[in-house]
Order: sequence, then structure tokens, then C-alpha cells
Amino acid sequence: MATRQKKQRNLGRLSEIAQVAVRHGFGYVVEGRRGGGTAVDETTGAVTGTARGRHLREMLDELGPTFVKFGQLLSTRPDVVPPDIIAELRGLQDDVRPFPFAEVERTIREELGQPLERLFVDFDEKAVAAASIGQVHRATLPNGRQVVVKVQRPNAPRQIEADLALLYQAARLAKERIRALDFIDTSELVDEFSRSIRQELDYRLEARNADTFHRNFAGHPHVAIPKVYWTYTRSRVLTLEWLDGTQLADLDLEEWTVDQRRRLAYLTTEAWMTMIFRHGFFHGDPHPANILVLSPERIGLVDFGLTGKLTDEDMSKLTRLFIDAAAENIEALPKRLADLGVRYPKEREEEFVSAIRELYYRYYGASLQEIDPIQLIREAFGLIYSMNLRLPTRFVVLDKAIATLGGVGVELYPDFNVFEVAKPYARALMVERFTPRRVASRARREGWKLTQMAAELPYQIHETLEQVRDGQIEVGFVHKGLDELLAKLDTLFNRLVIALVVTGGLIGSSLIGIFAKTGPHVLGLHVVSVLGFGMSGFLGLWLLWGVIRSGRL
Repeated sequence: MATRQKKQRNLGRLSEIAQVAVRHGFGYVVEGRRGGGTAVDETTGAVTGTARGRHLREMLDELGPTFVKFGQLLSTRPDVVPPDIIAELRGLQDDVRPFPFAEVERTIREELGQPLERLFVDFDEKAVAAASIGQVHRATLPNGRQVVVKVQRPNAPRQIEADLALLYQAARLAKERIRALDFIDTSELVDEFSRSIRQELDYRLEARNADTFHRNFAGHPHVAIPKVYWTYTRSRVLTLEWLDGTQLADLDLEEWTVDQRRRLAYLTTEAWMTMIFRHGFFHGDPHPANILVLSPERIGLVDFGLTGKLTDEDMSKLTRLFIDAAAENIEALPKRLADLGVRYPKEREEEFVSAIRELYYRYYGASLQEIDPIQLIREAFGLIYSMNLRLPTRFVVLDKAIATLGGVGVELYPDFNVFEVAKPYARALMVERFTPRRVASRARREGWKLTQMAAELPYQIHETLEQVRDGQIEVGFVHKGLDELLAKLDTLFNRLVIALVVTGGLIGSSLIGIFAKTGPHVLGLHVVSVLGFGMSGFLGLWLLWGVIRSGRL
């Protein structure tokens, strides 16, 4: 009975999704017609190439929180989503109605083991913000500290699992019916999204991220990160220090001077450059709602669910990429990108180099003030999409963060250029990579790796030999021109056999002529000897004629 009711609910939800899709111009998907995302104009009810991103954003927004978050994931994948759609999907906001306060009290009691009134001196019943997974309330601890408490929605895991099941069905439907998505593994996209959103269900992960940022920026004069109160934090409840400021999205820019706005844009970007180039661990969503303005010279960061991490090896590879780009070594750039994990079809490598060269020389020699970073990033995303490149997730998050920073900076200060801020950090990174201390450190690290490889080599050889012995290793090869070689060898061996027969006939006939004294003789030679000489002479002339005719005498 329960299974039948679940199927009925799923069918009802699928029917609702189909109706919303038709209403927003994606009827060709529901009707089973193959399409590529472009159609006639809006008066016909279908989607045009320029309007498809807006229609998709509106459709996902109407379908609810889980689909909104899926759209936000798609906005971080320039390798599978066209640039015009990415630009629209970045406008998706995870903003929903708050759930009842009684559910907040129940969740806190279940997670922290005590009623609300024993845990907090004061707890604001009105939510400060609400999202698809949880909502935030302001509260006061017994020691007087002001905090924000993030509480997960009731039944959030169950609702998310139900929506994920529908997303898998939608992914299969899109793969079957939209030819333009043939090169995209839609199920893999849903897999990536499911991993991401399931991690968000455990607030302790976000707490650990916040804790790391808090340590990295401890004592920083311009950046504040809220402290985590672990005693009041569980998988469904997260308690952080309250930062008293205004969201950048709500800032009244008319009250700020041009110099103040410029300073704020550069402070924000410098915070991310510090995270990227110095810490190797960065906030993945510099959205204006996640940046608090505490004072003209100080900002605060919130919402640490999405982060990116770059290892020391990643930074070394990025440095080599920067060096080759500065030296105009365009042919080496695909190799450098491949070292970073960027995947592209090998048969299109020449086309890839040509596209990079065209993009490179379009901006080479221009000053940073002359380059529109948003346009440059859009062109780079266009190249990524057109070449069907596959980007590692950490670099996708990095691209999104830099692109978002560029947009935020321009909103604050129209002449802002994110590359102008990044350049000194990148230059310092390149210089630092070649200091004696760093070179010695890399030498020790590489030496240790080589030592480990040398120690493991005998075991690897032993394992390989055992596999050969047990027949677990099969060797295959593809030959070129082997048939021609075999034919030549066959001719060679035939000629060799004839030559041996001729030689043997001559020697045998000579011996018979010398030692045979009885029997018929012709011209003083035994008749068998004469026949042997005749046959050998005939075969010898035949062999000589064959060699002369082949032209290889």
C-alpha cells in the first residue's frame, strides 16, 4: 500500500514537472520531440536561443528548492552548460518560506538534548533567513554572546531523496529526447549534485569549514569569520558567532562615496585572493548575500557550505601555466591544462591550440584596465563548452568564484578589474615558488617520492612476474605491413630451398660421376649423373631468372 502511494506521489510530481516545463516553453521534451534547446520565438510557446536560459531559470525556480540548488550546480559547470544559460542560472536564489517555530524547537531539543530555554537566554522566533535545507535564527548564549543558529528543515533528507529520484528520471528523459545533450552524462551531473546536497545535510562539515577559515584569518584587520560554538553544533544544528553588519546585496550604494565603494570592492577581492593564493582553501560562493559589510574597512563572510581547495602541487602547476602564458608559449598551454586535470578530445588538440591562441592574442598586450574580466571569463567559458572540455571540480569552483567576484566588484565600482587585484598575488606566488627554501622543499619532497618508488619497485616486479606466470597478463599488438613482410619471407625461403636443392643436386651428381664405374654412361659420365646435372642446371637457371625479374639482383 505504501509503495503504491509513493508511486502515485511520484507520478503526480512528474506530471507537475511536465506541466511547468510546457508552460516555460520546453514542451518538446515532454512531447518526445528531439530538440537542441533552440526553437521559434516566445509567441509560439517554445524557447529561443537567447531566451532559453531565462526560461530554464524560471522553470527551476518554480519547481522548488531542490531544483533551484540543482540549477546553481549547473551554473558552476561551463564544461557542460552553454555560457548564456550559465549567466541566467547564476541569478537563482535559494530563498524559501520559513518553517514553523515549533519545528525549530523540536529539532534543537532532539539534537542538543535540552529544551530551548535551557540552552539560550534569548531566541528570536522570527527567522533571519530561510533556505531550502534550513533557516537561521538569532539567539543569545548564557554567557551573553550573540549567535546565529542554523536549524535544518524537518524531513529535509526525505524530501531531498524524493526530489533526487525525480531528478534521475528527468536526467534519463533529457538524455533520451534532447539530441543537444548527447555529449553530456546527465546522470553523472545528478550524481555530483546528490553528493553535494547530501553533504550539506550534515552541518558539522560546514562548521569545520568555518573553523578553518576562522583560523586562517585570525587577527586579520579587514576580514572577520564567525567563531563556531561546537557545544551548540550538531548534524542538524549549527551555531556561529553573530556578525553585526549589512549584507552587500542590501547595501545602499548611494550613501557611499566612489572611493569607499572602490575600497570595498578591492577589500572583498583581496580577501579571496588571500584564500586562493596563500591559504589554498577558499570560499566557493562570494555572492553578495554571503558578504557582510561591518565597516568601510572591514567585511565578514558567512555560509561555508561550498568551498574549494588547491594543493601545493596545484599551485605549482598553475604557476607553470602562468609562466608559459607570460612567455607566449601557446603550444605548451594544452599540456599545462592537461596537467591540471583538464580533459579534451586528443583528436581536437590542434583545434584547441588554435582556439587558445586566438583568445590569447585578442587580449595580449592590453593593460588590465582595458580588459573586461567578465567578458574574458565568458569567452573562456564559451571555449570550454564548445570544445567539450572536462574540468576538475576544484577548478570549476575557482572559476565560478573569480567570475562572481568580478561581477560583485563591478556592481560596487564600475571601473573595477579583478585581474588587477590578482596580478600581484600571482606574481608573488611565482617568485615564492622559486625561492631557495621552496626549491629545497620540493627537492626533498620529490626525493622522498623517488625513494618510495625505488623501495616499491622490487615488489611491483615480483607482482608482475606472478601475474605473467598465472596467465593474468595478456600482451596484444597491432602490426603495420606485417602481411607484406610475411610474403617477402615466403619468397625468400622458397628461393633458399631451390638453391639448396640445386647445390645438393650438383654435389650428388658429381659424386655419382666420380664413384659410379658400372651401368650406362654417356660421354664418359654415368647417366644418373647427367640427369642430376641437367635438373640442377634447369632449377639454377629458373632461380636466376626469378631474381633478375624481381630487380633485386
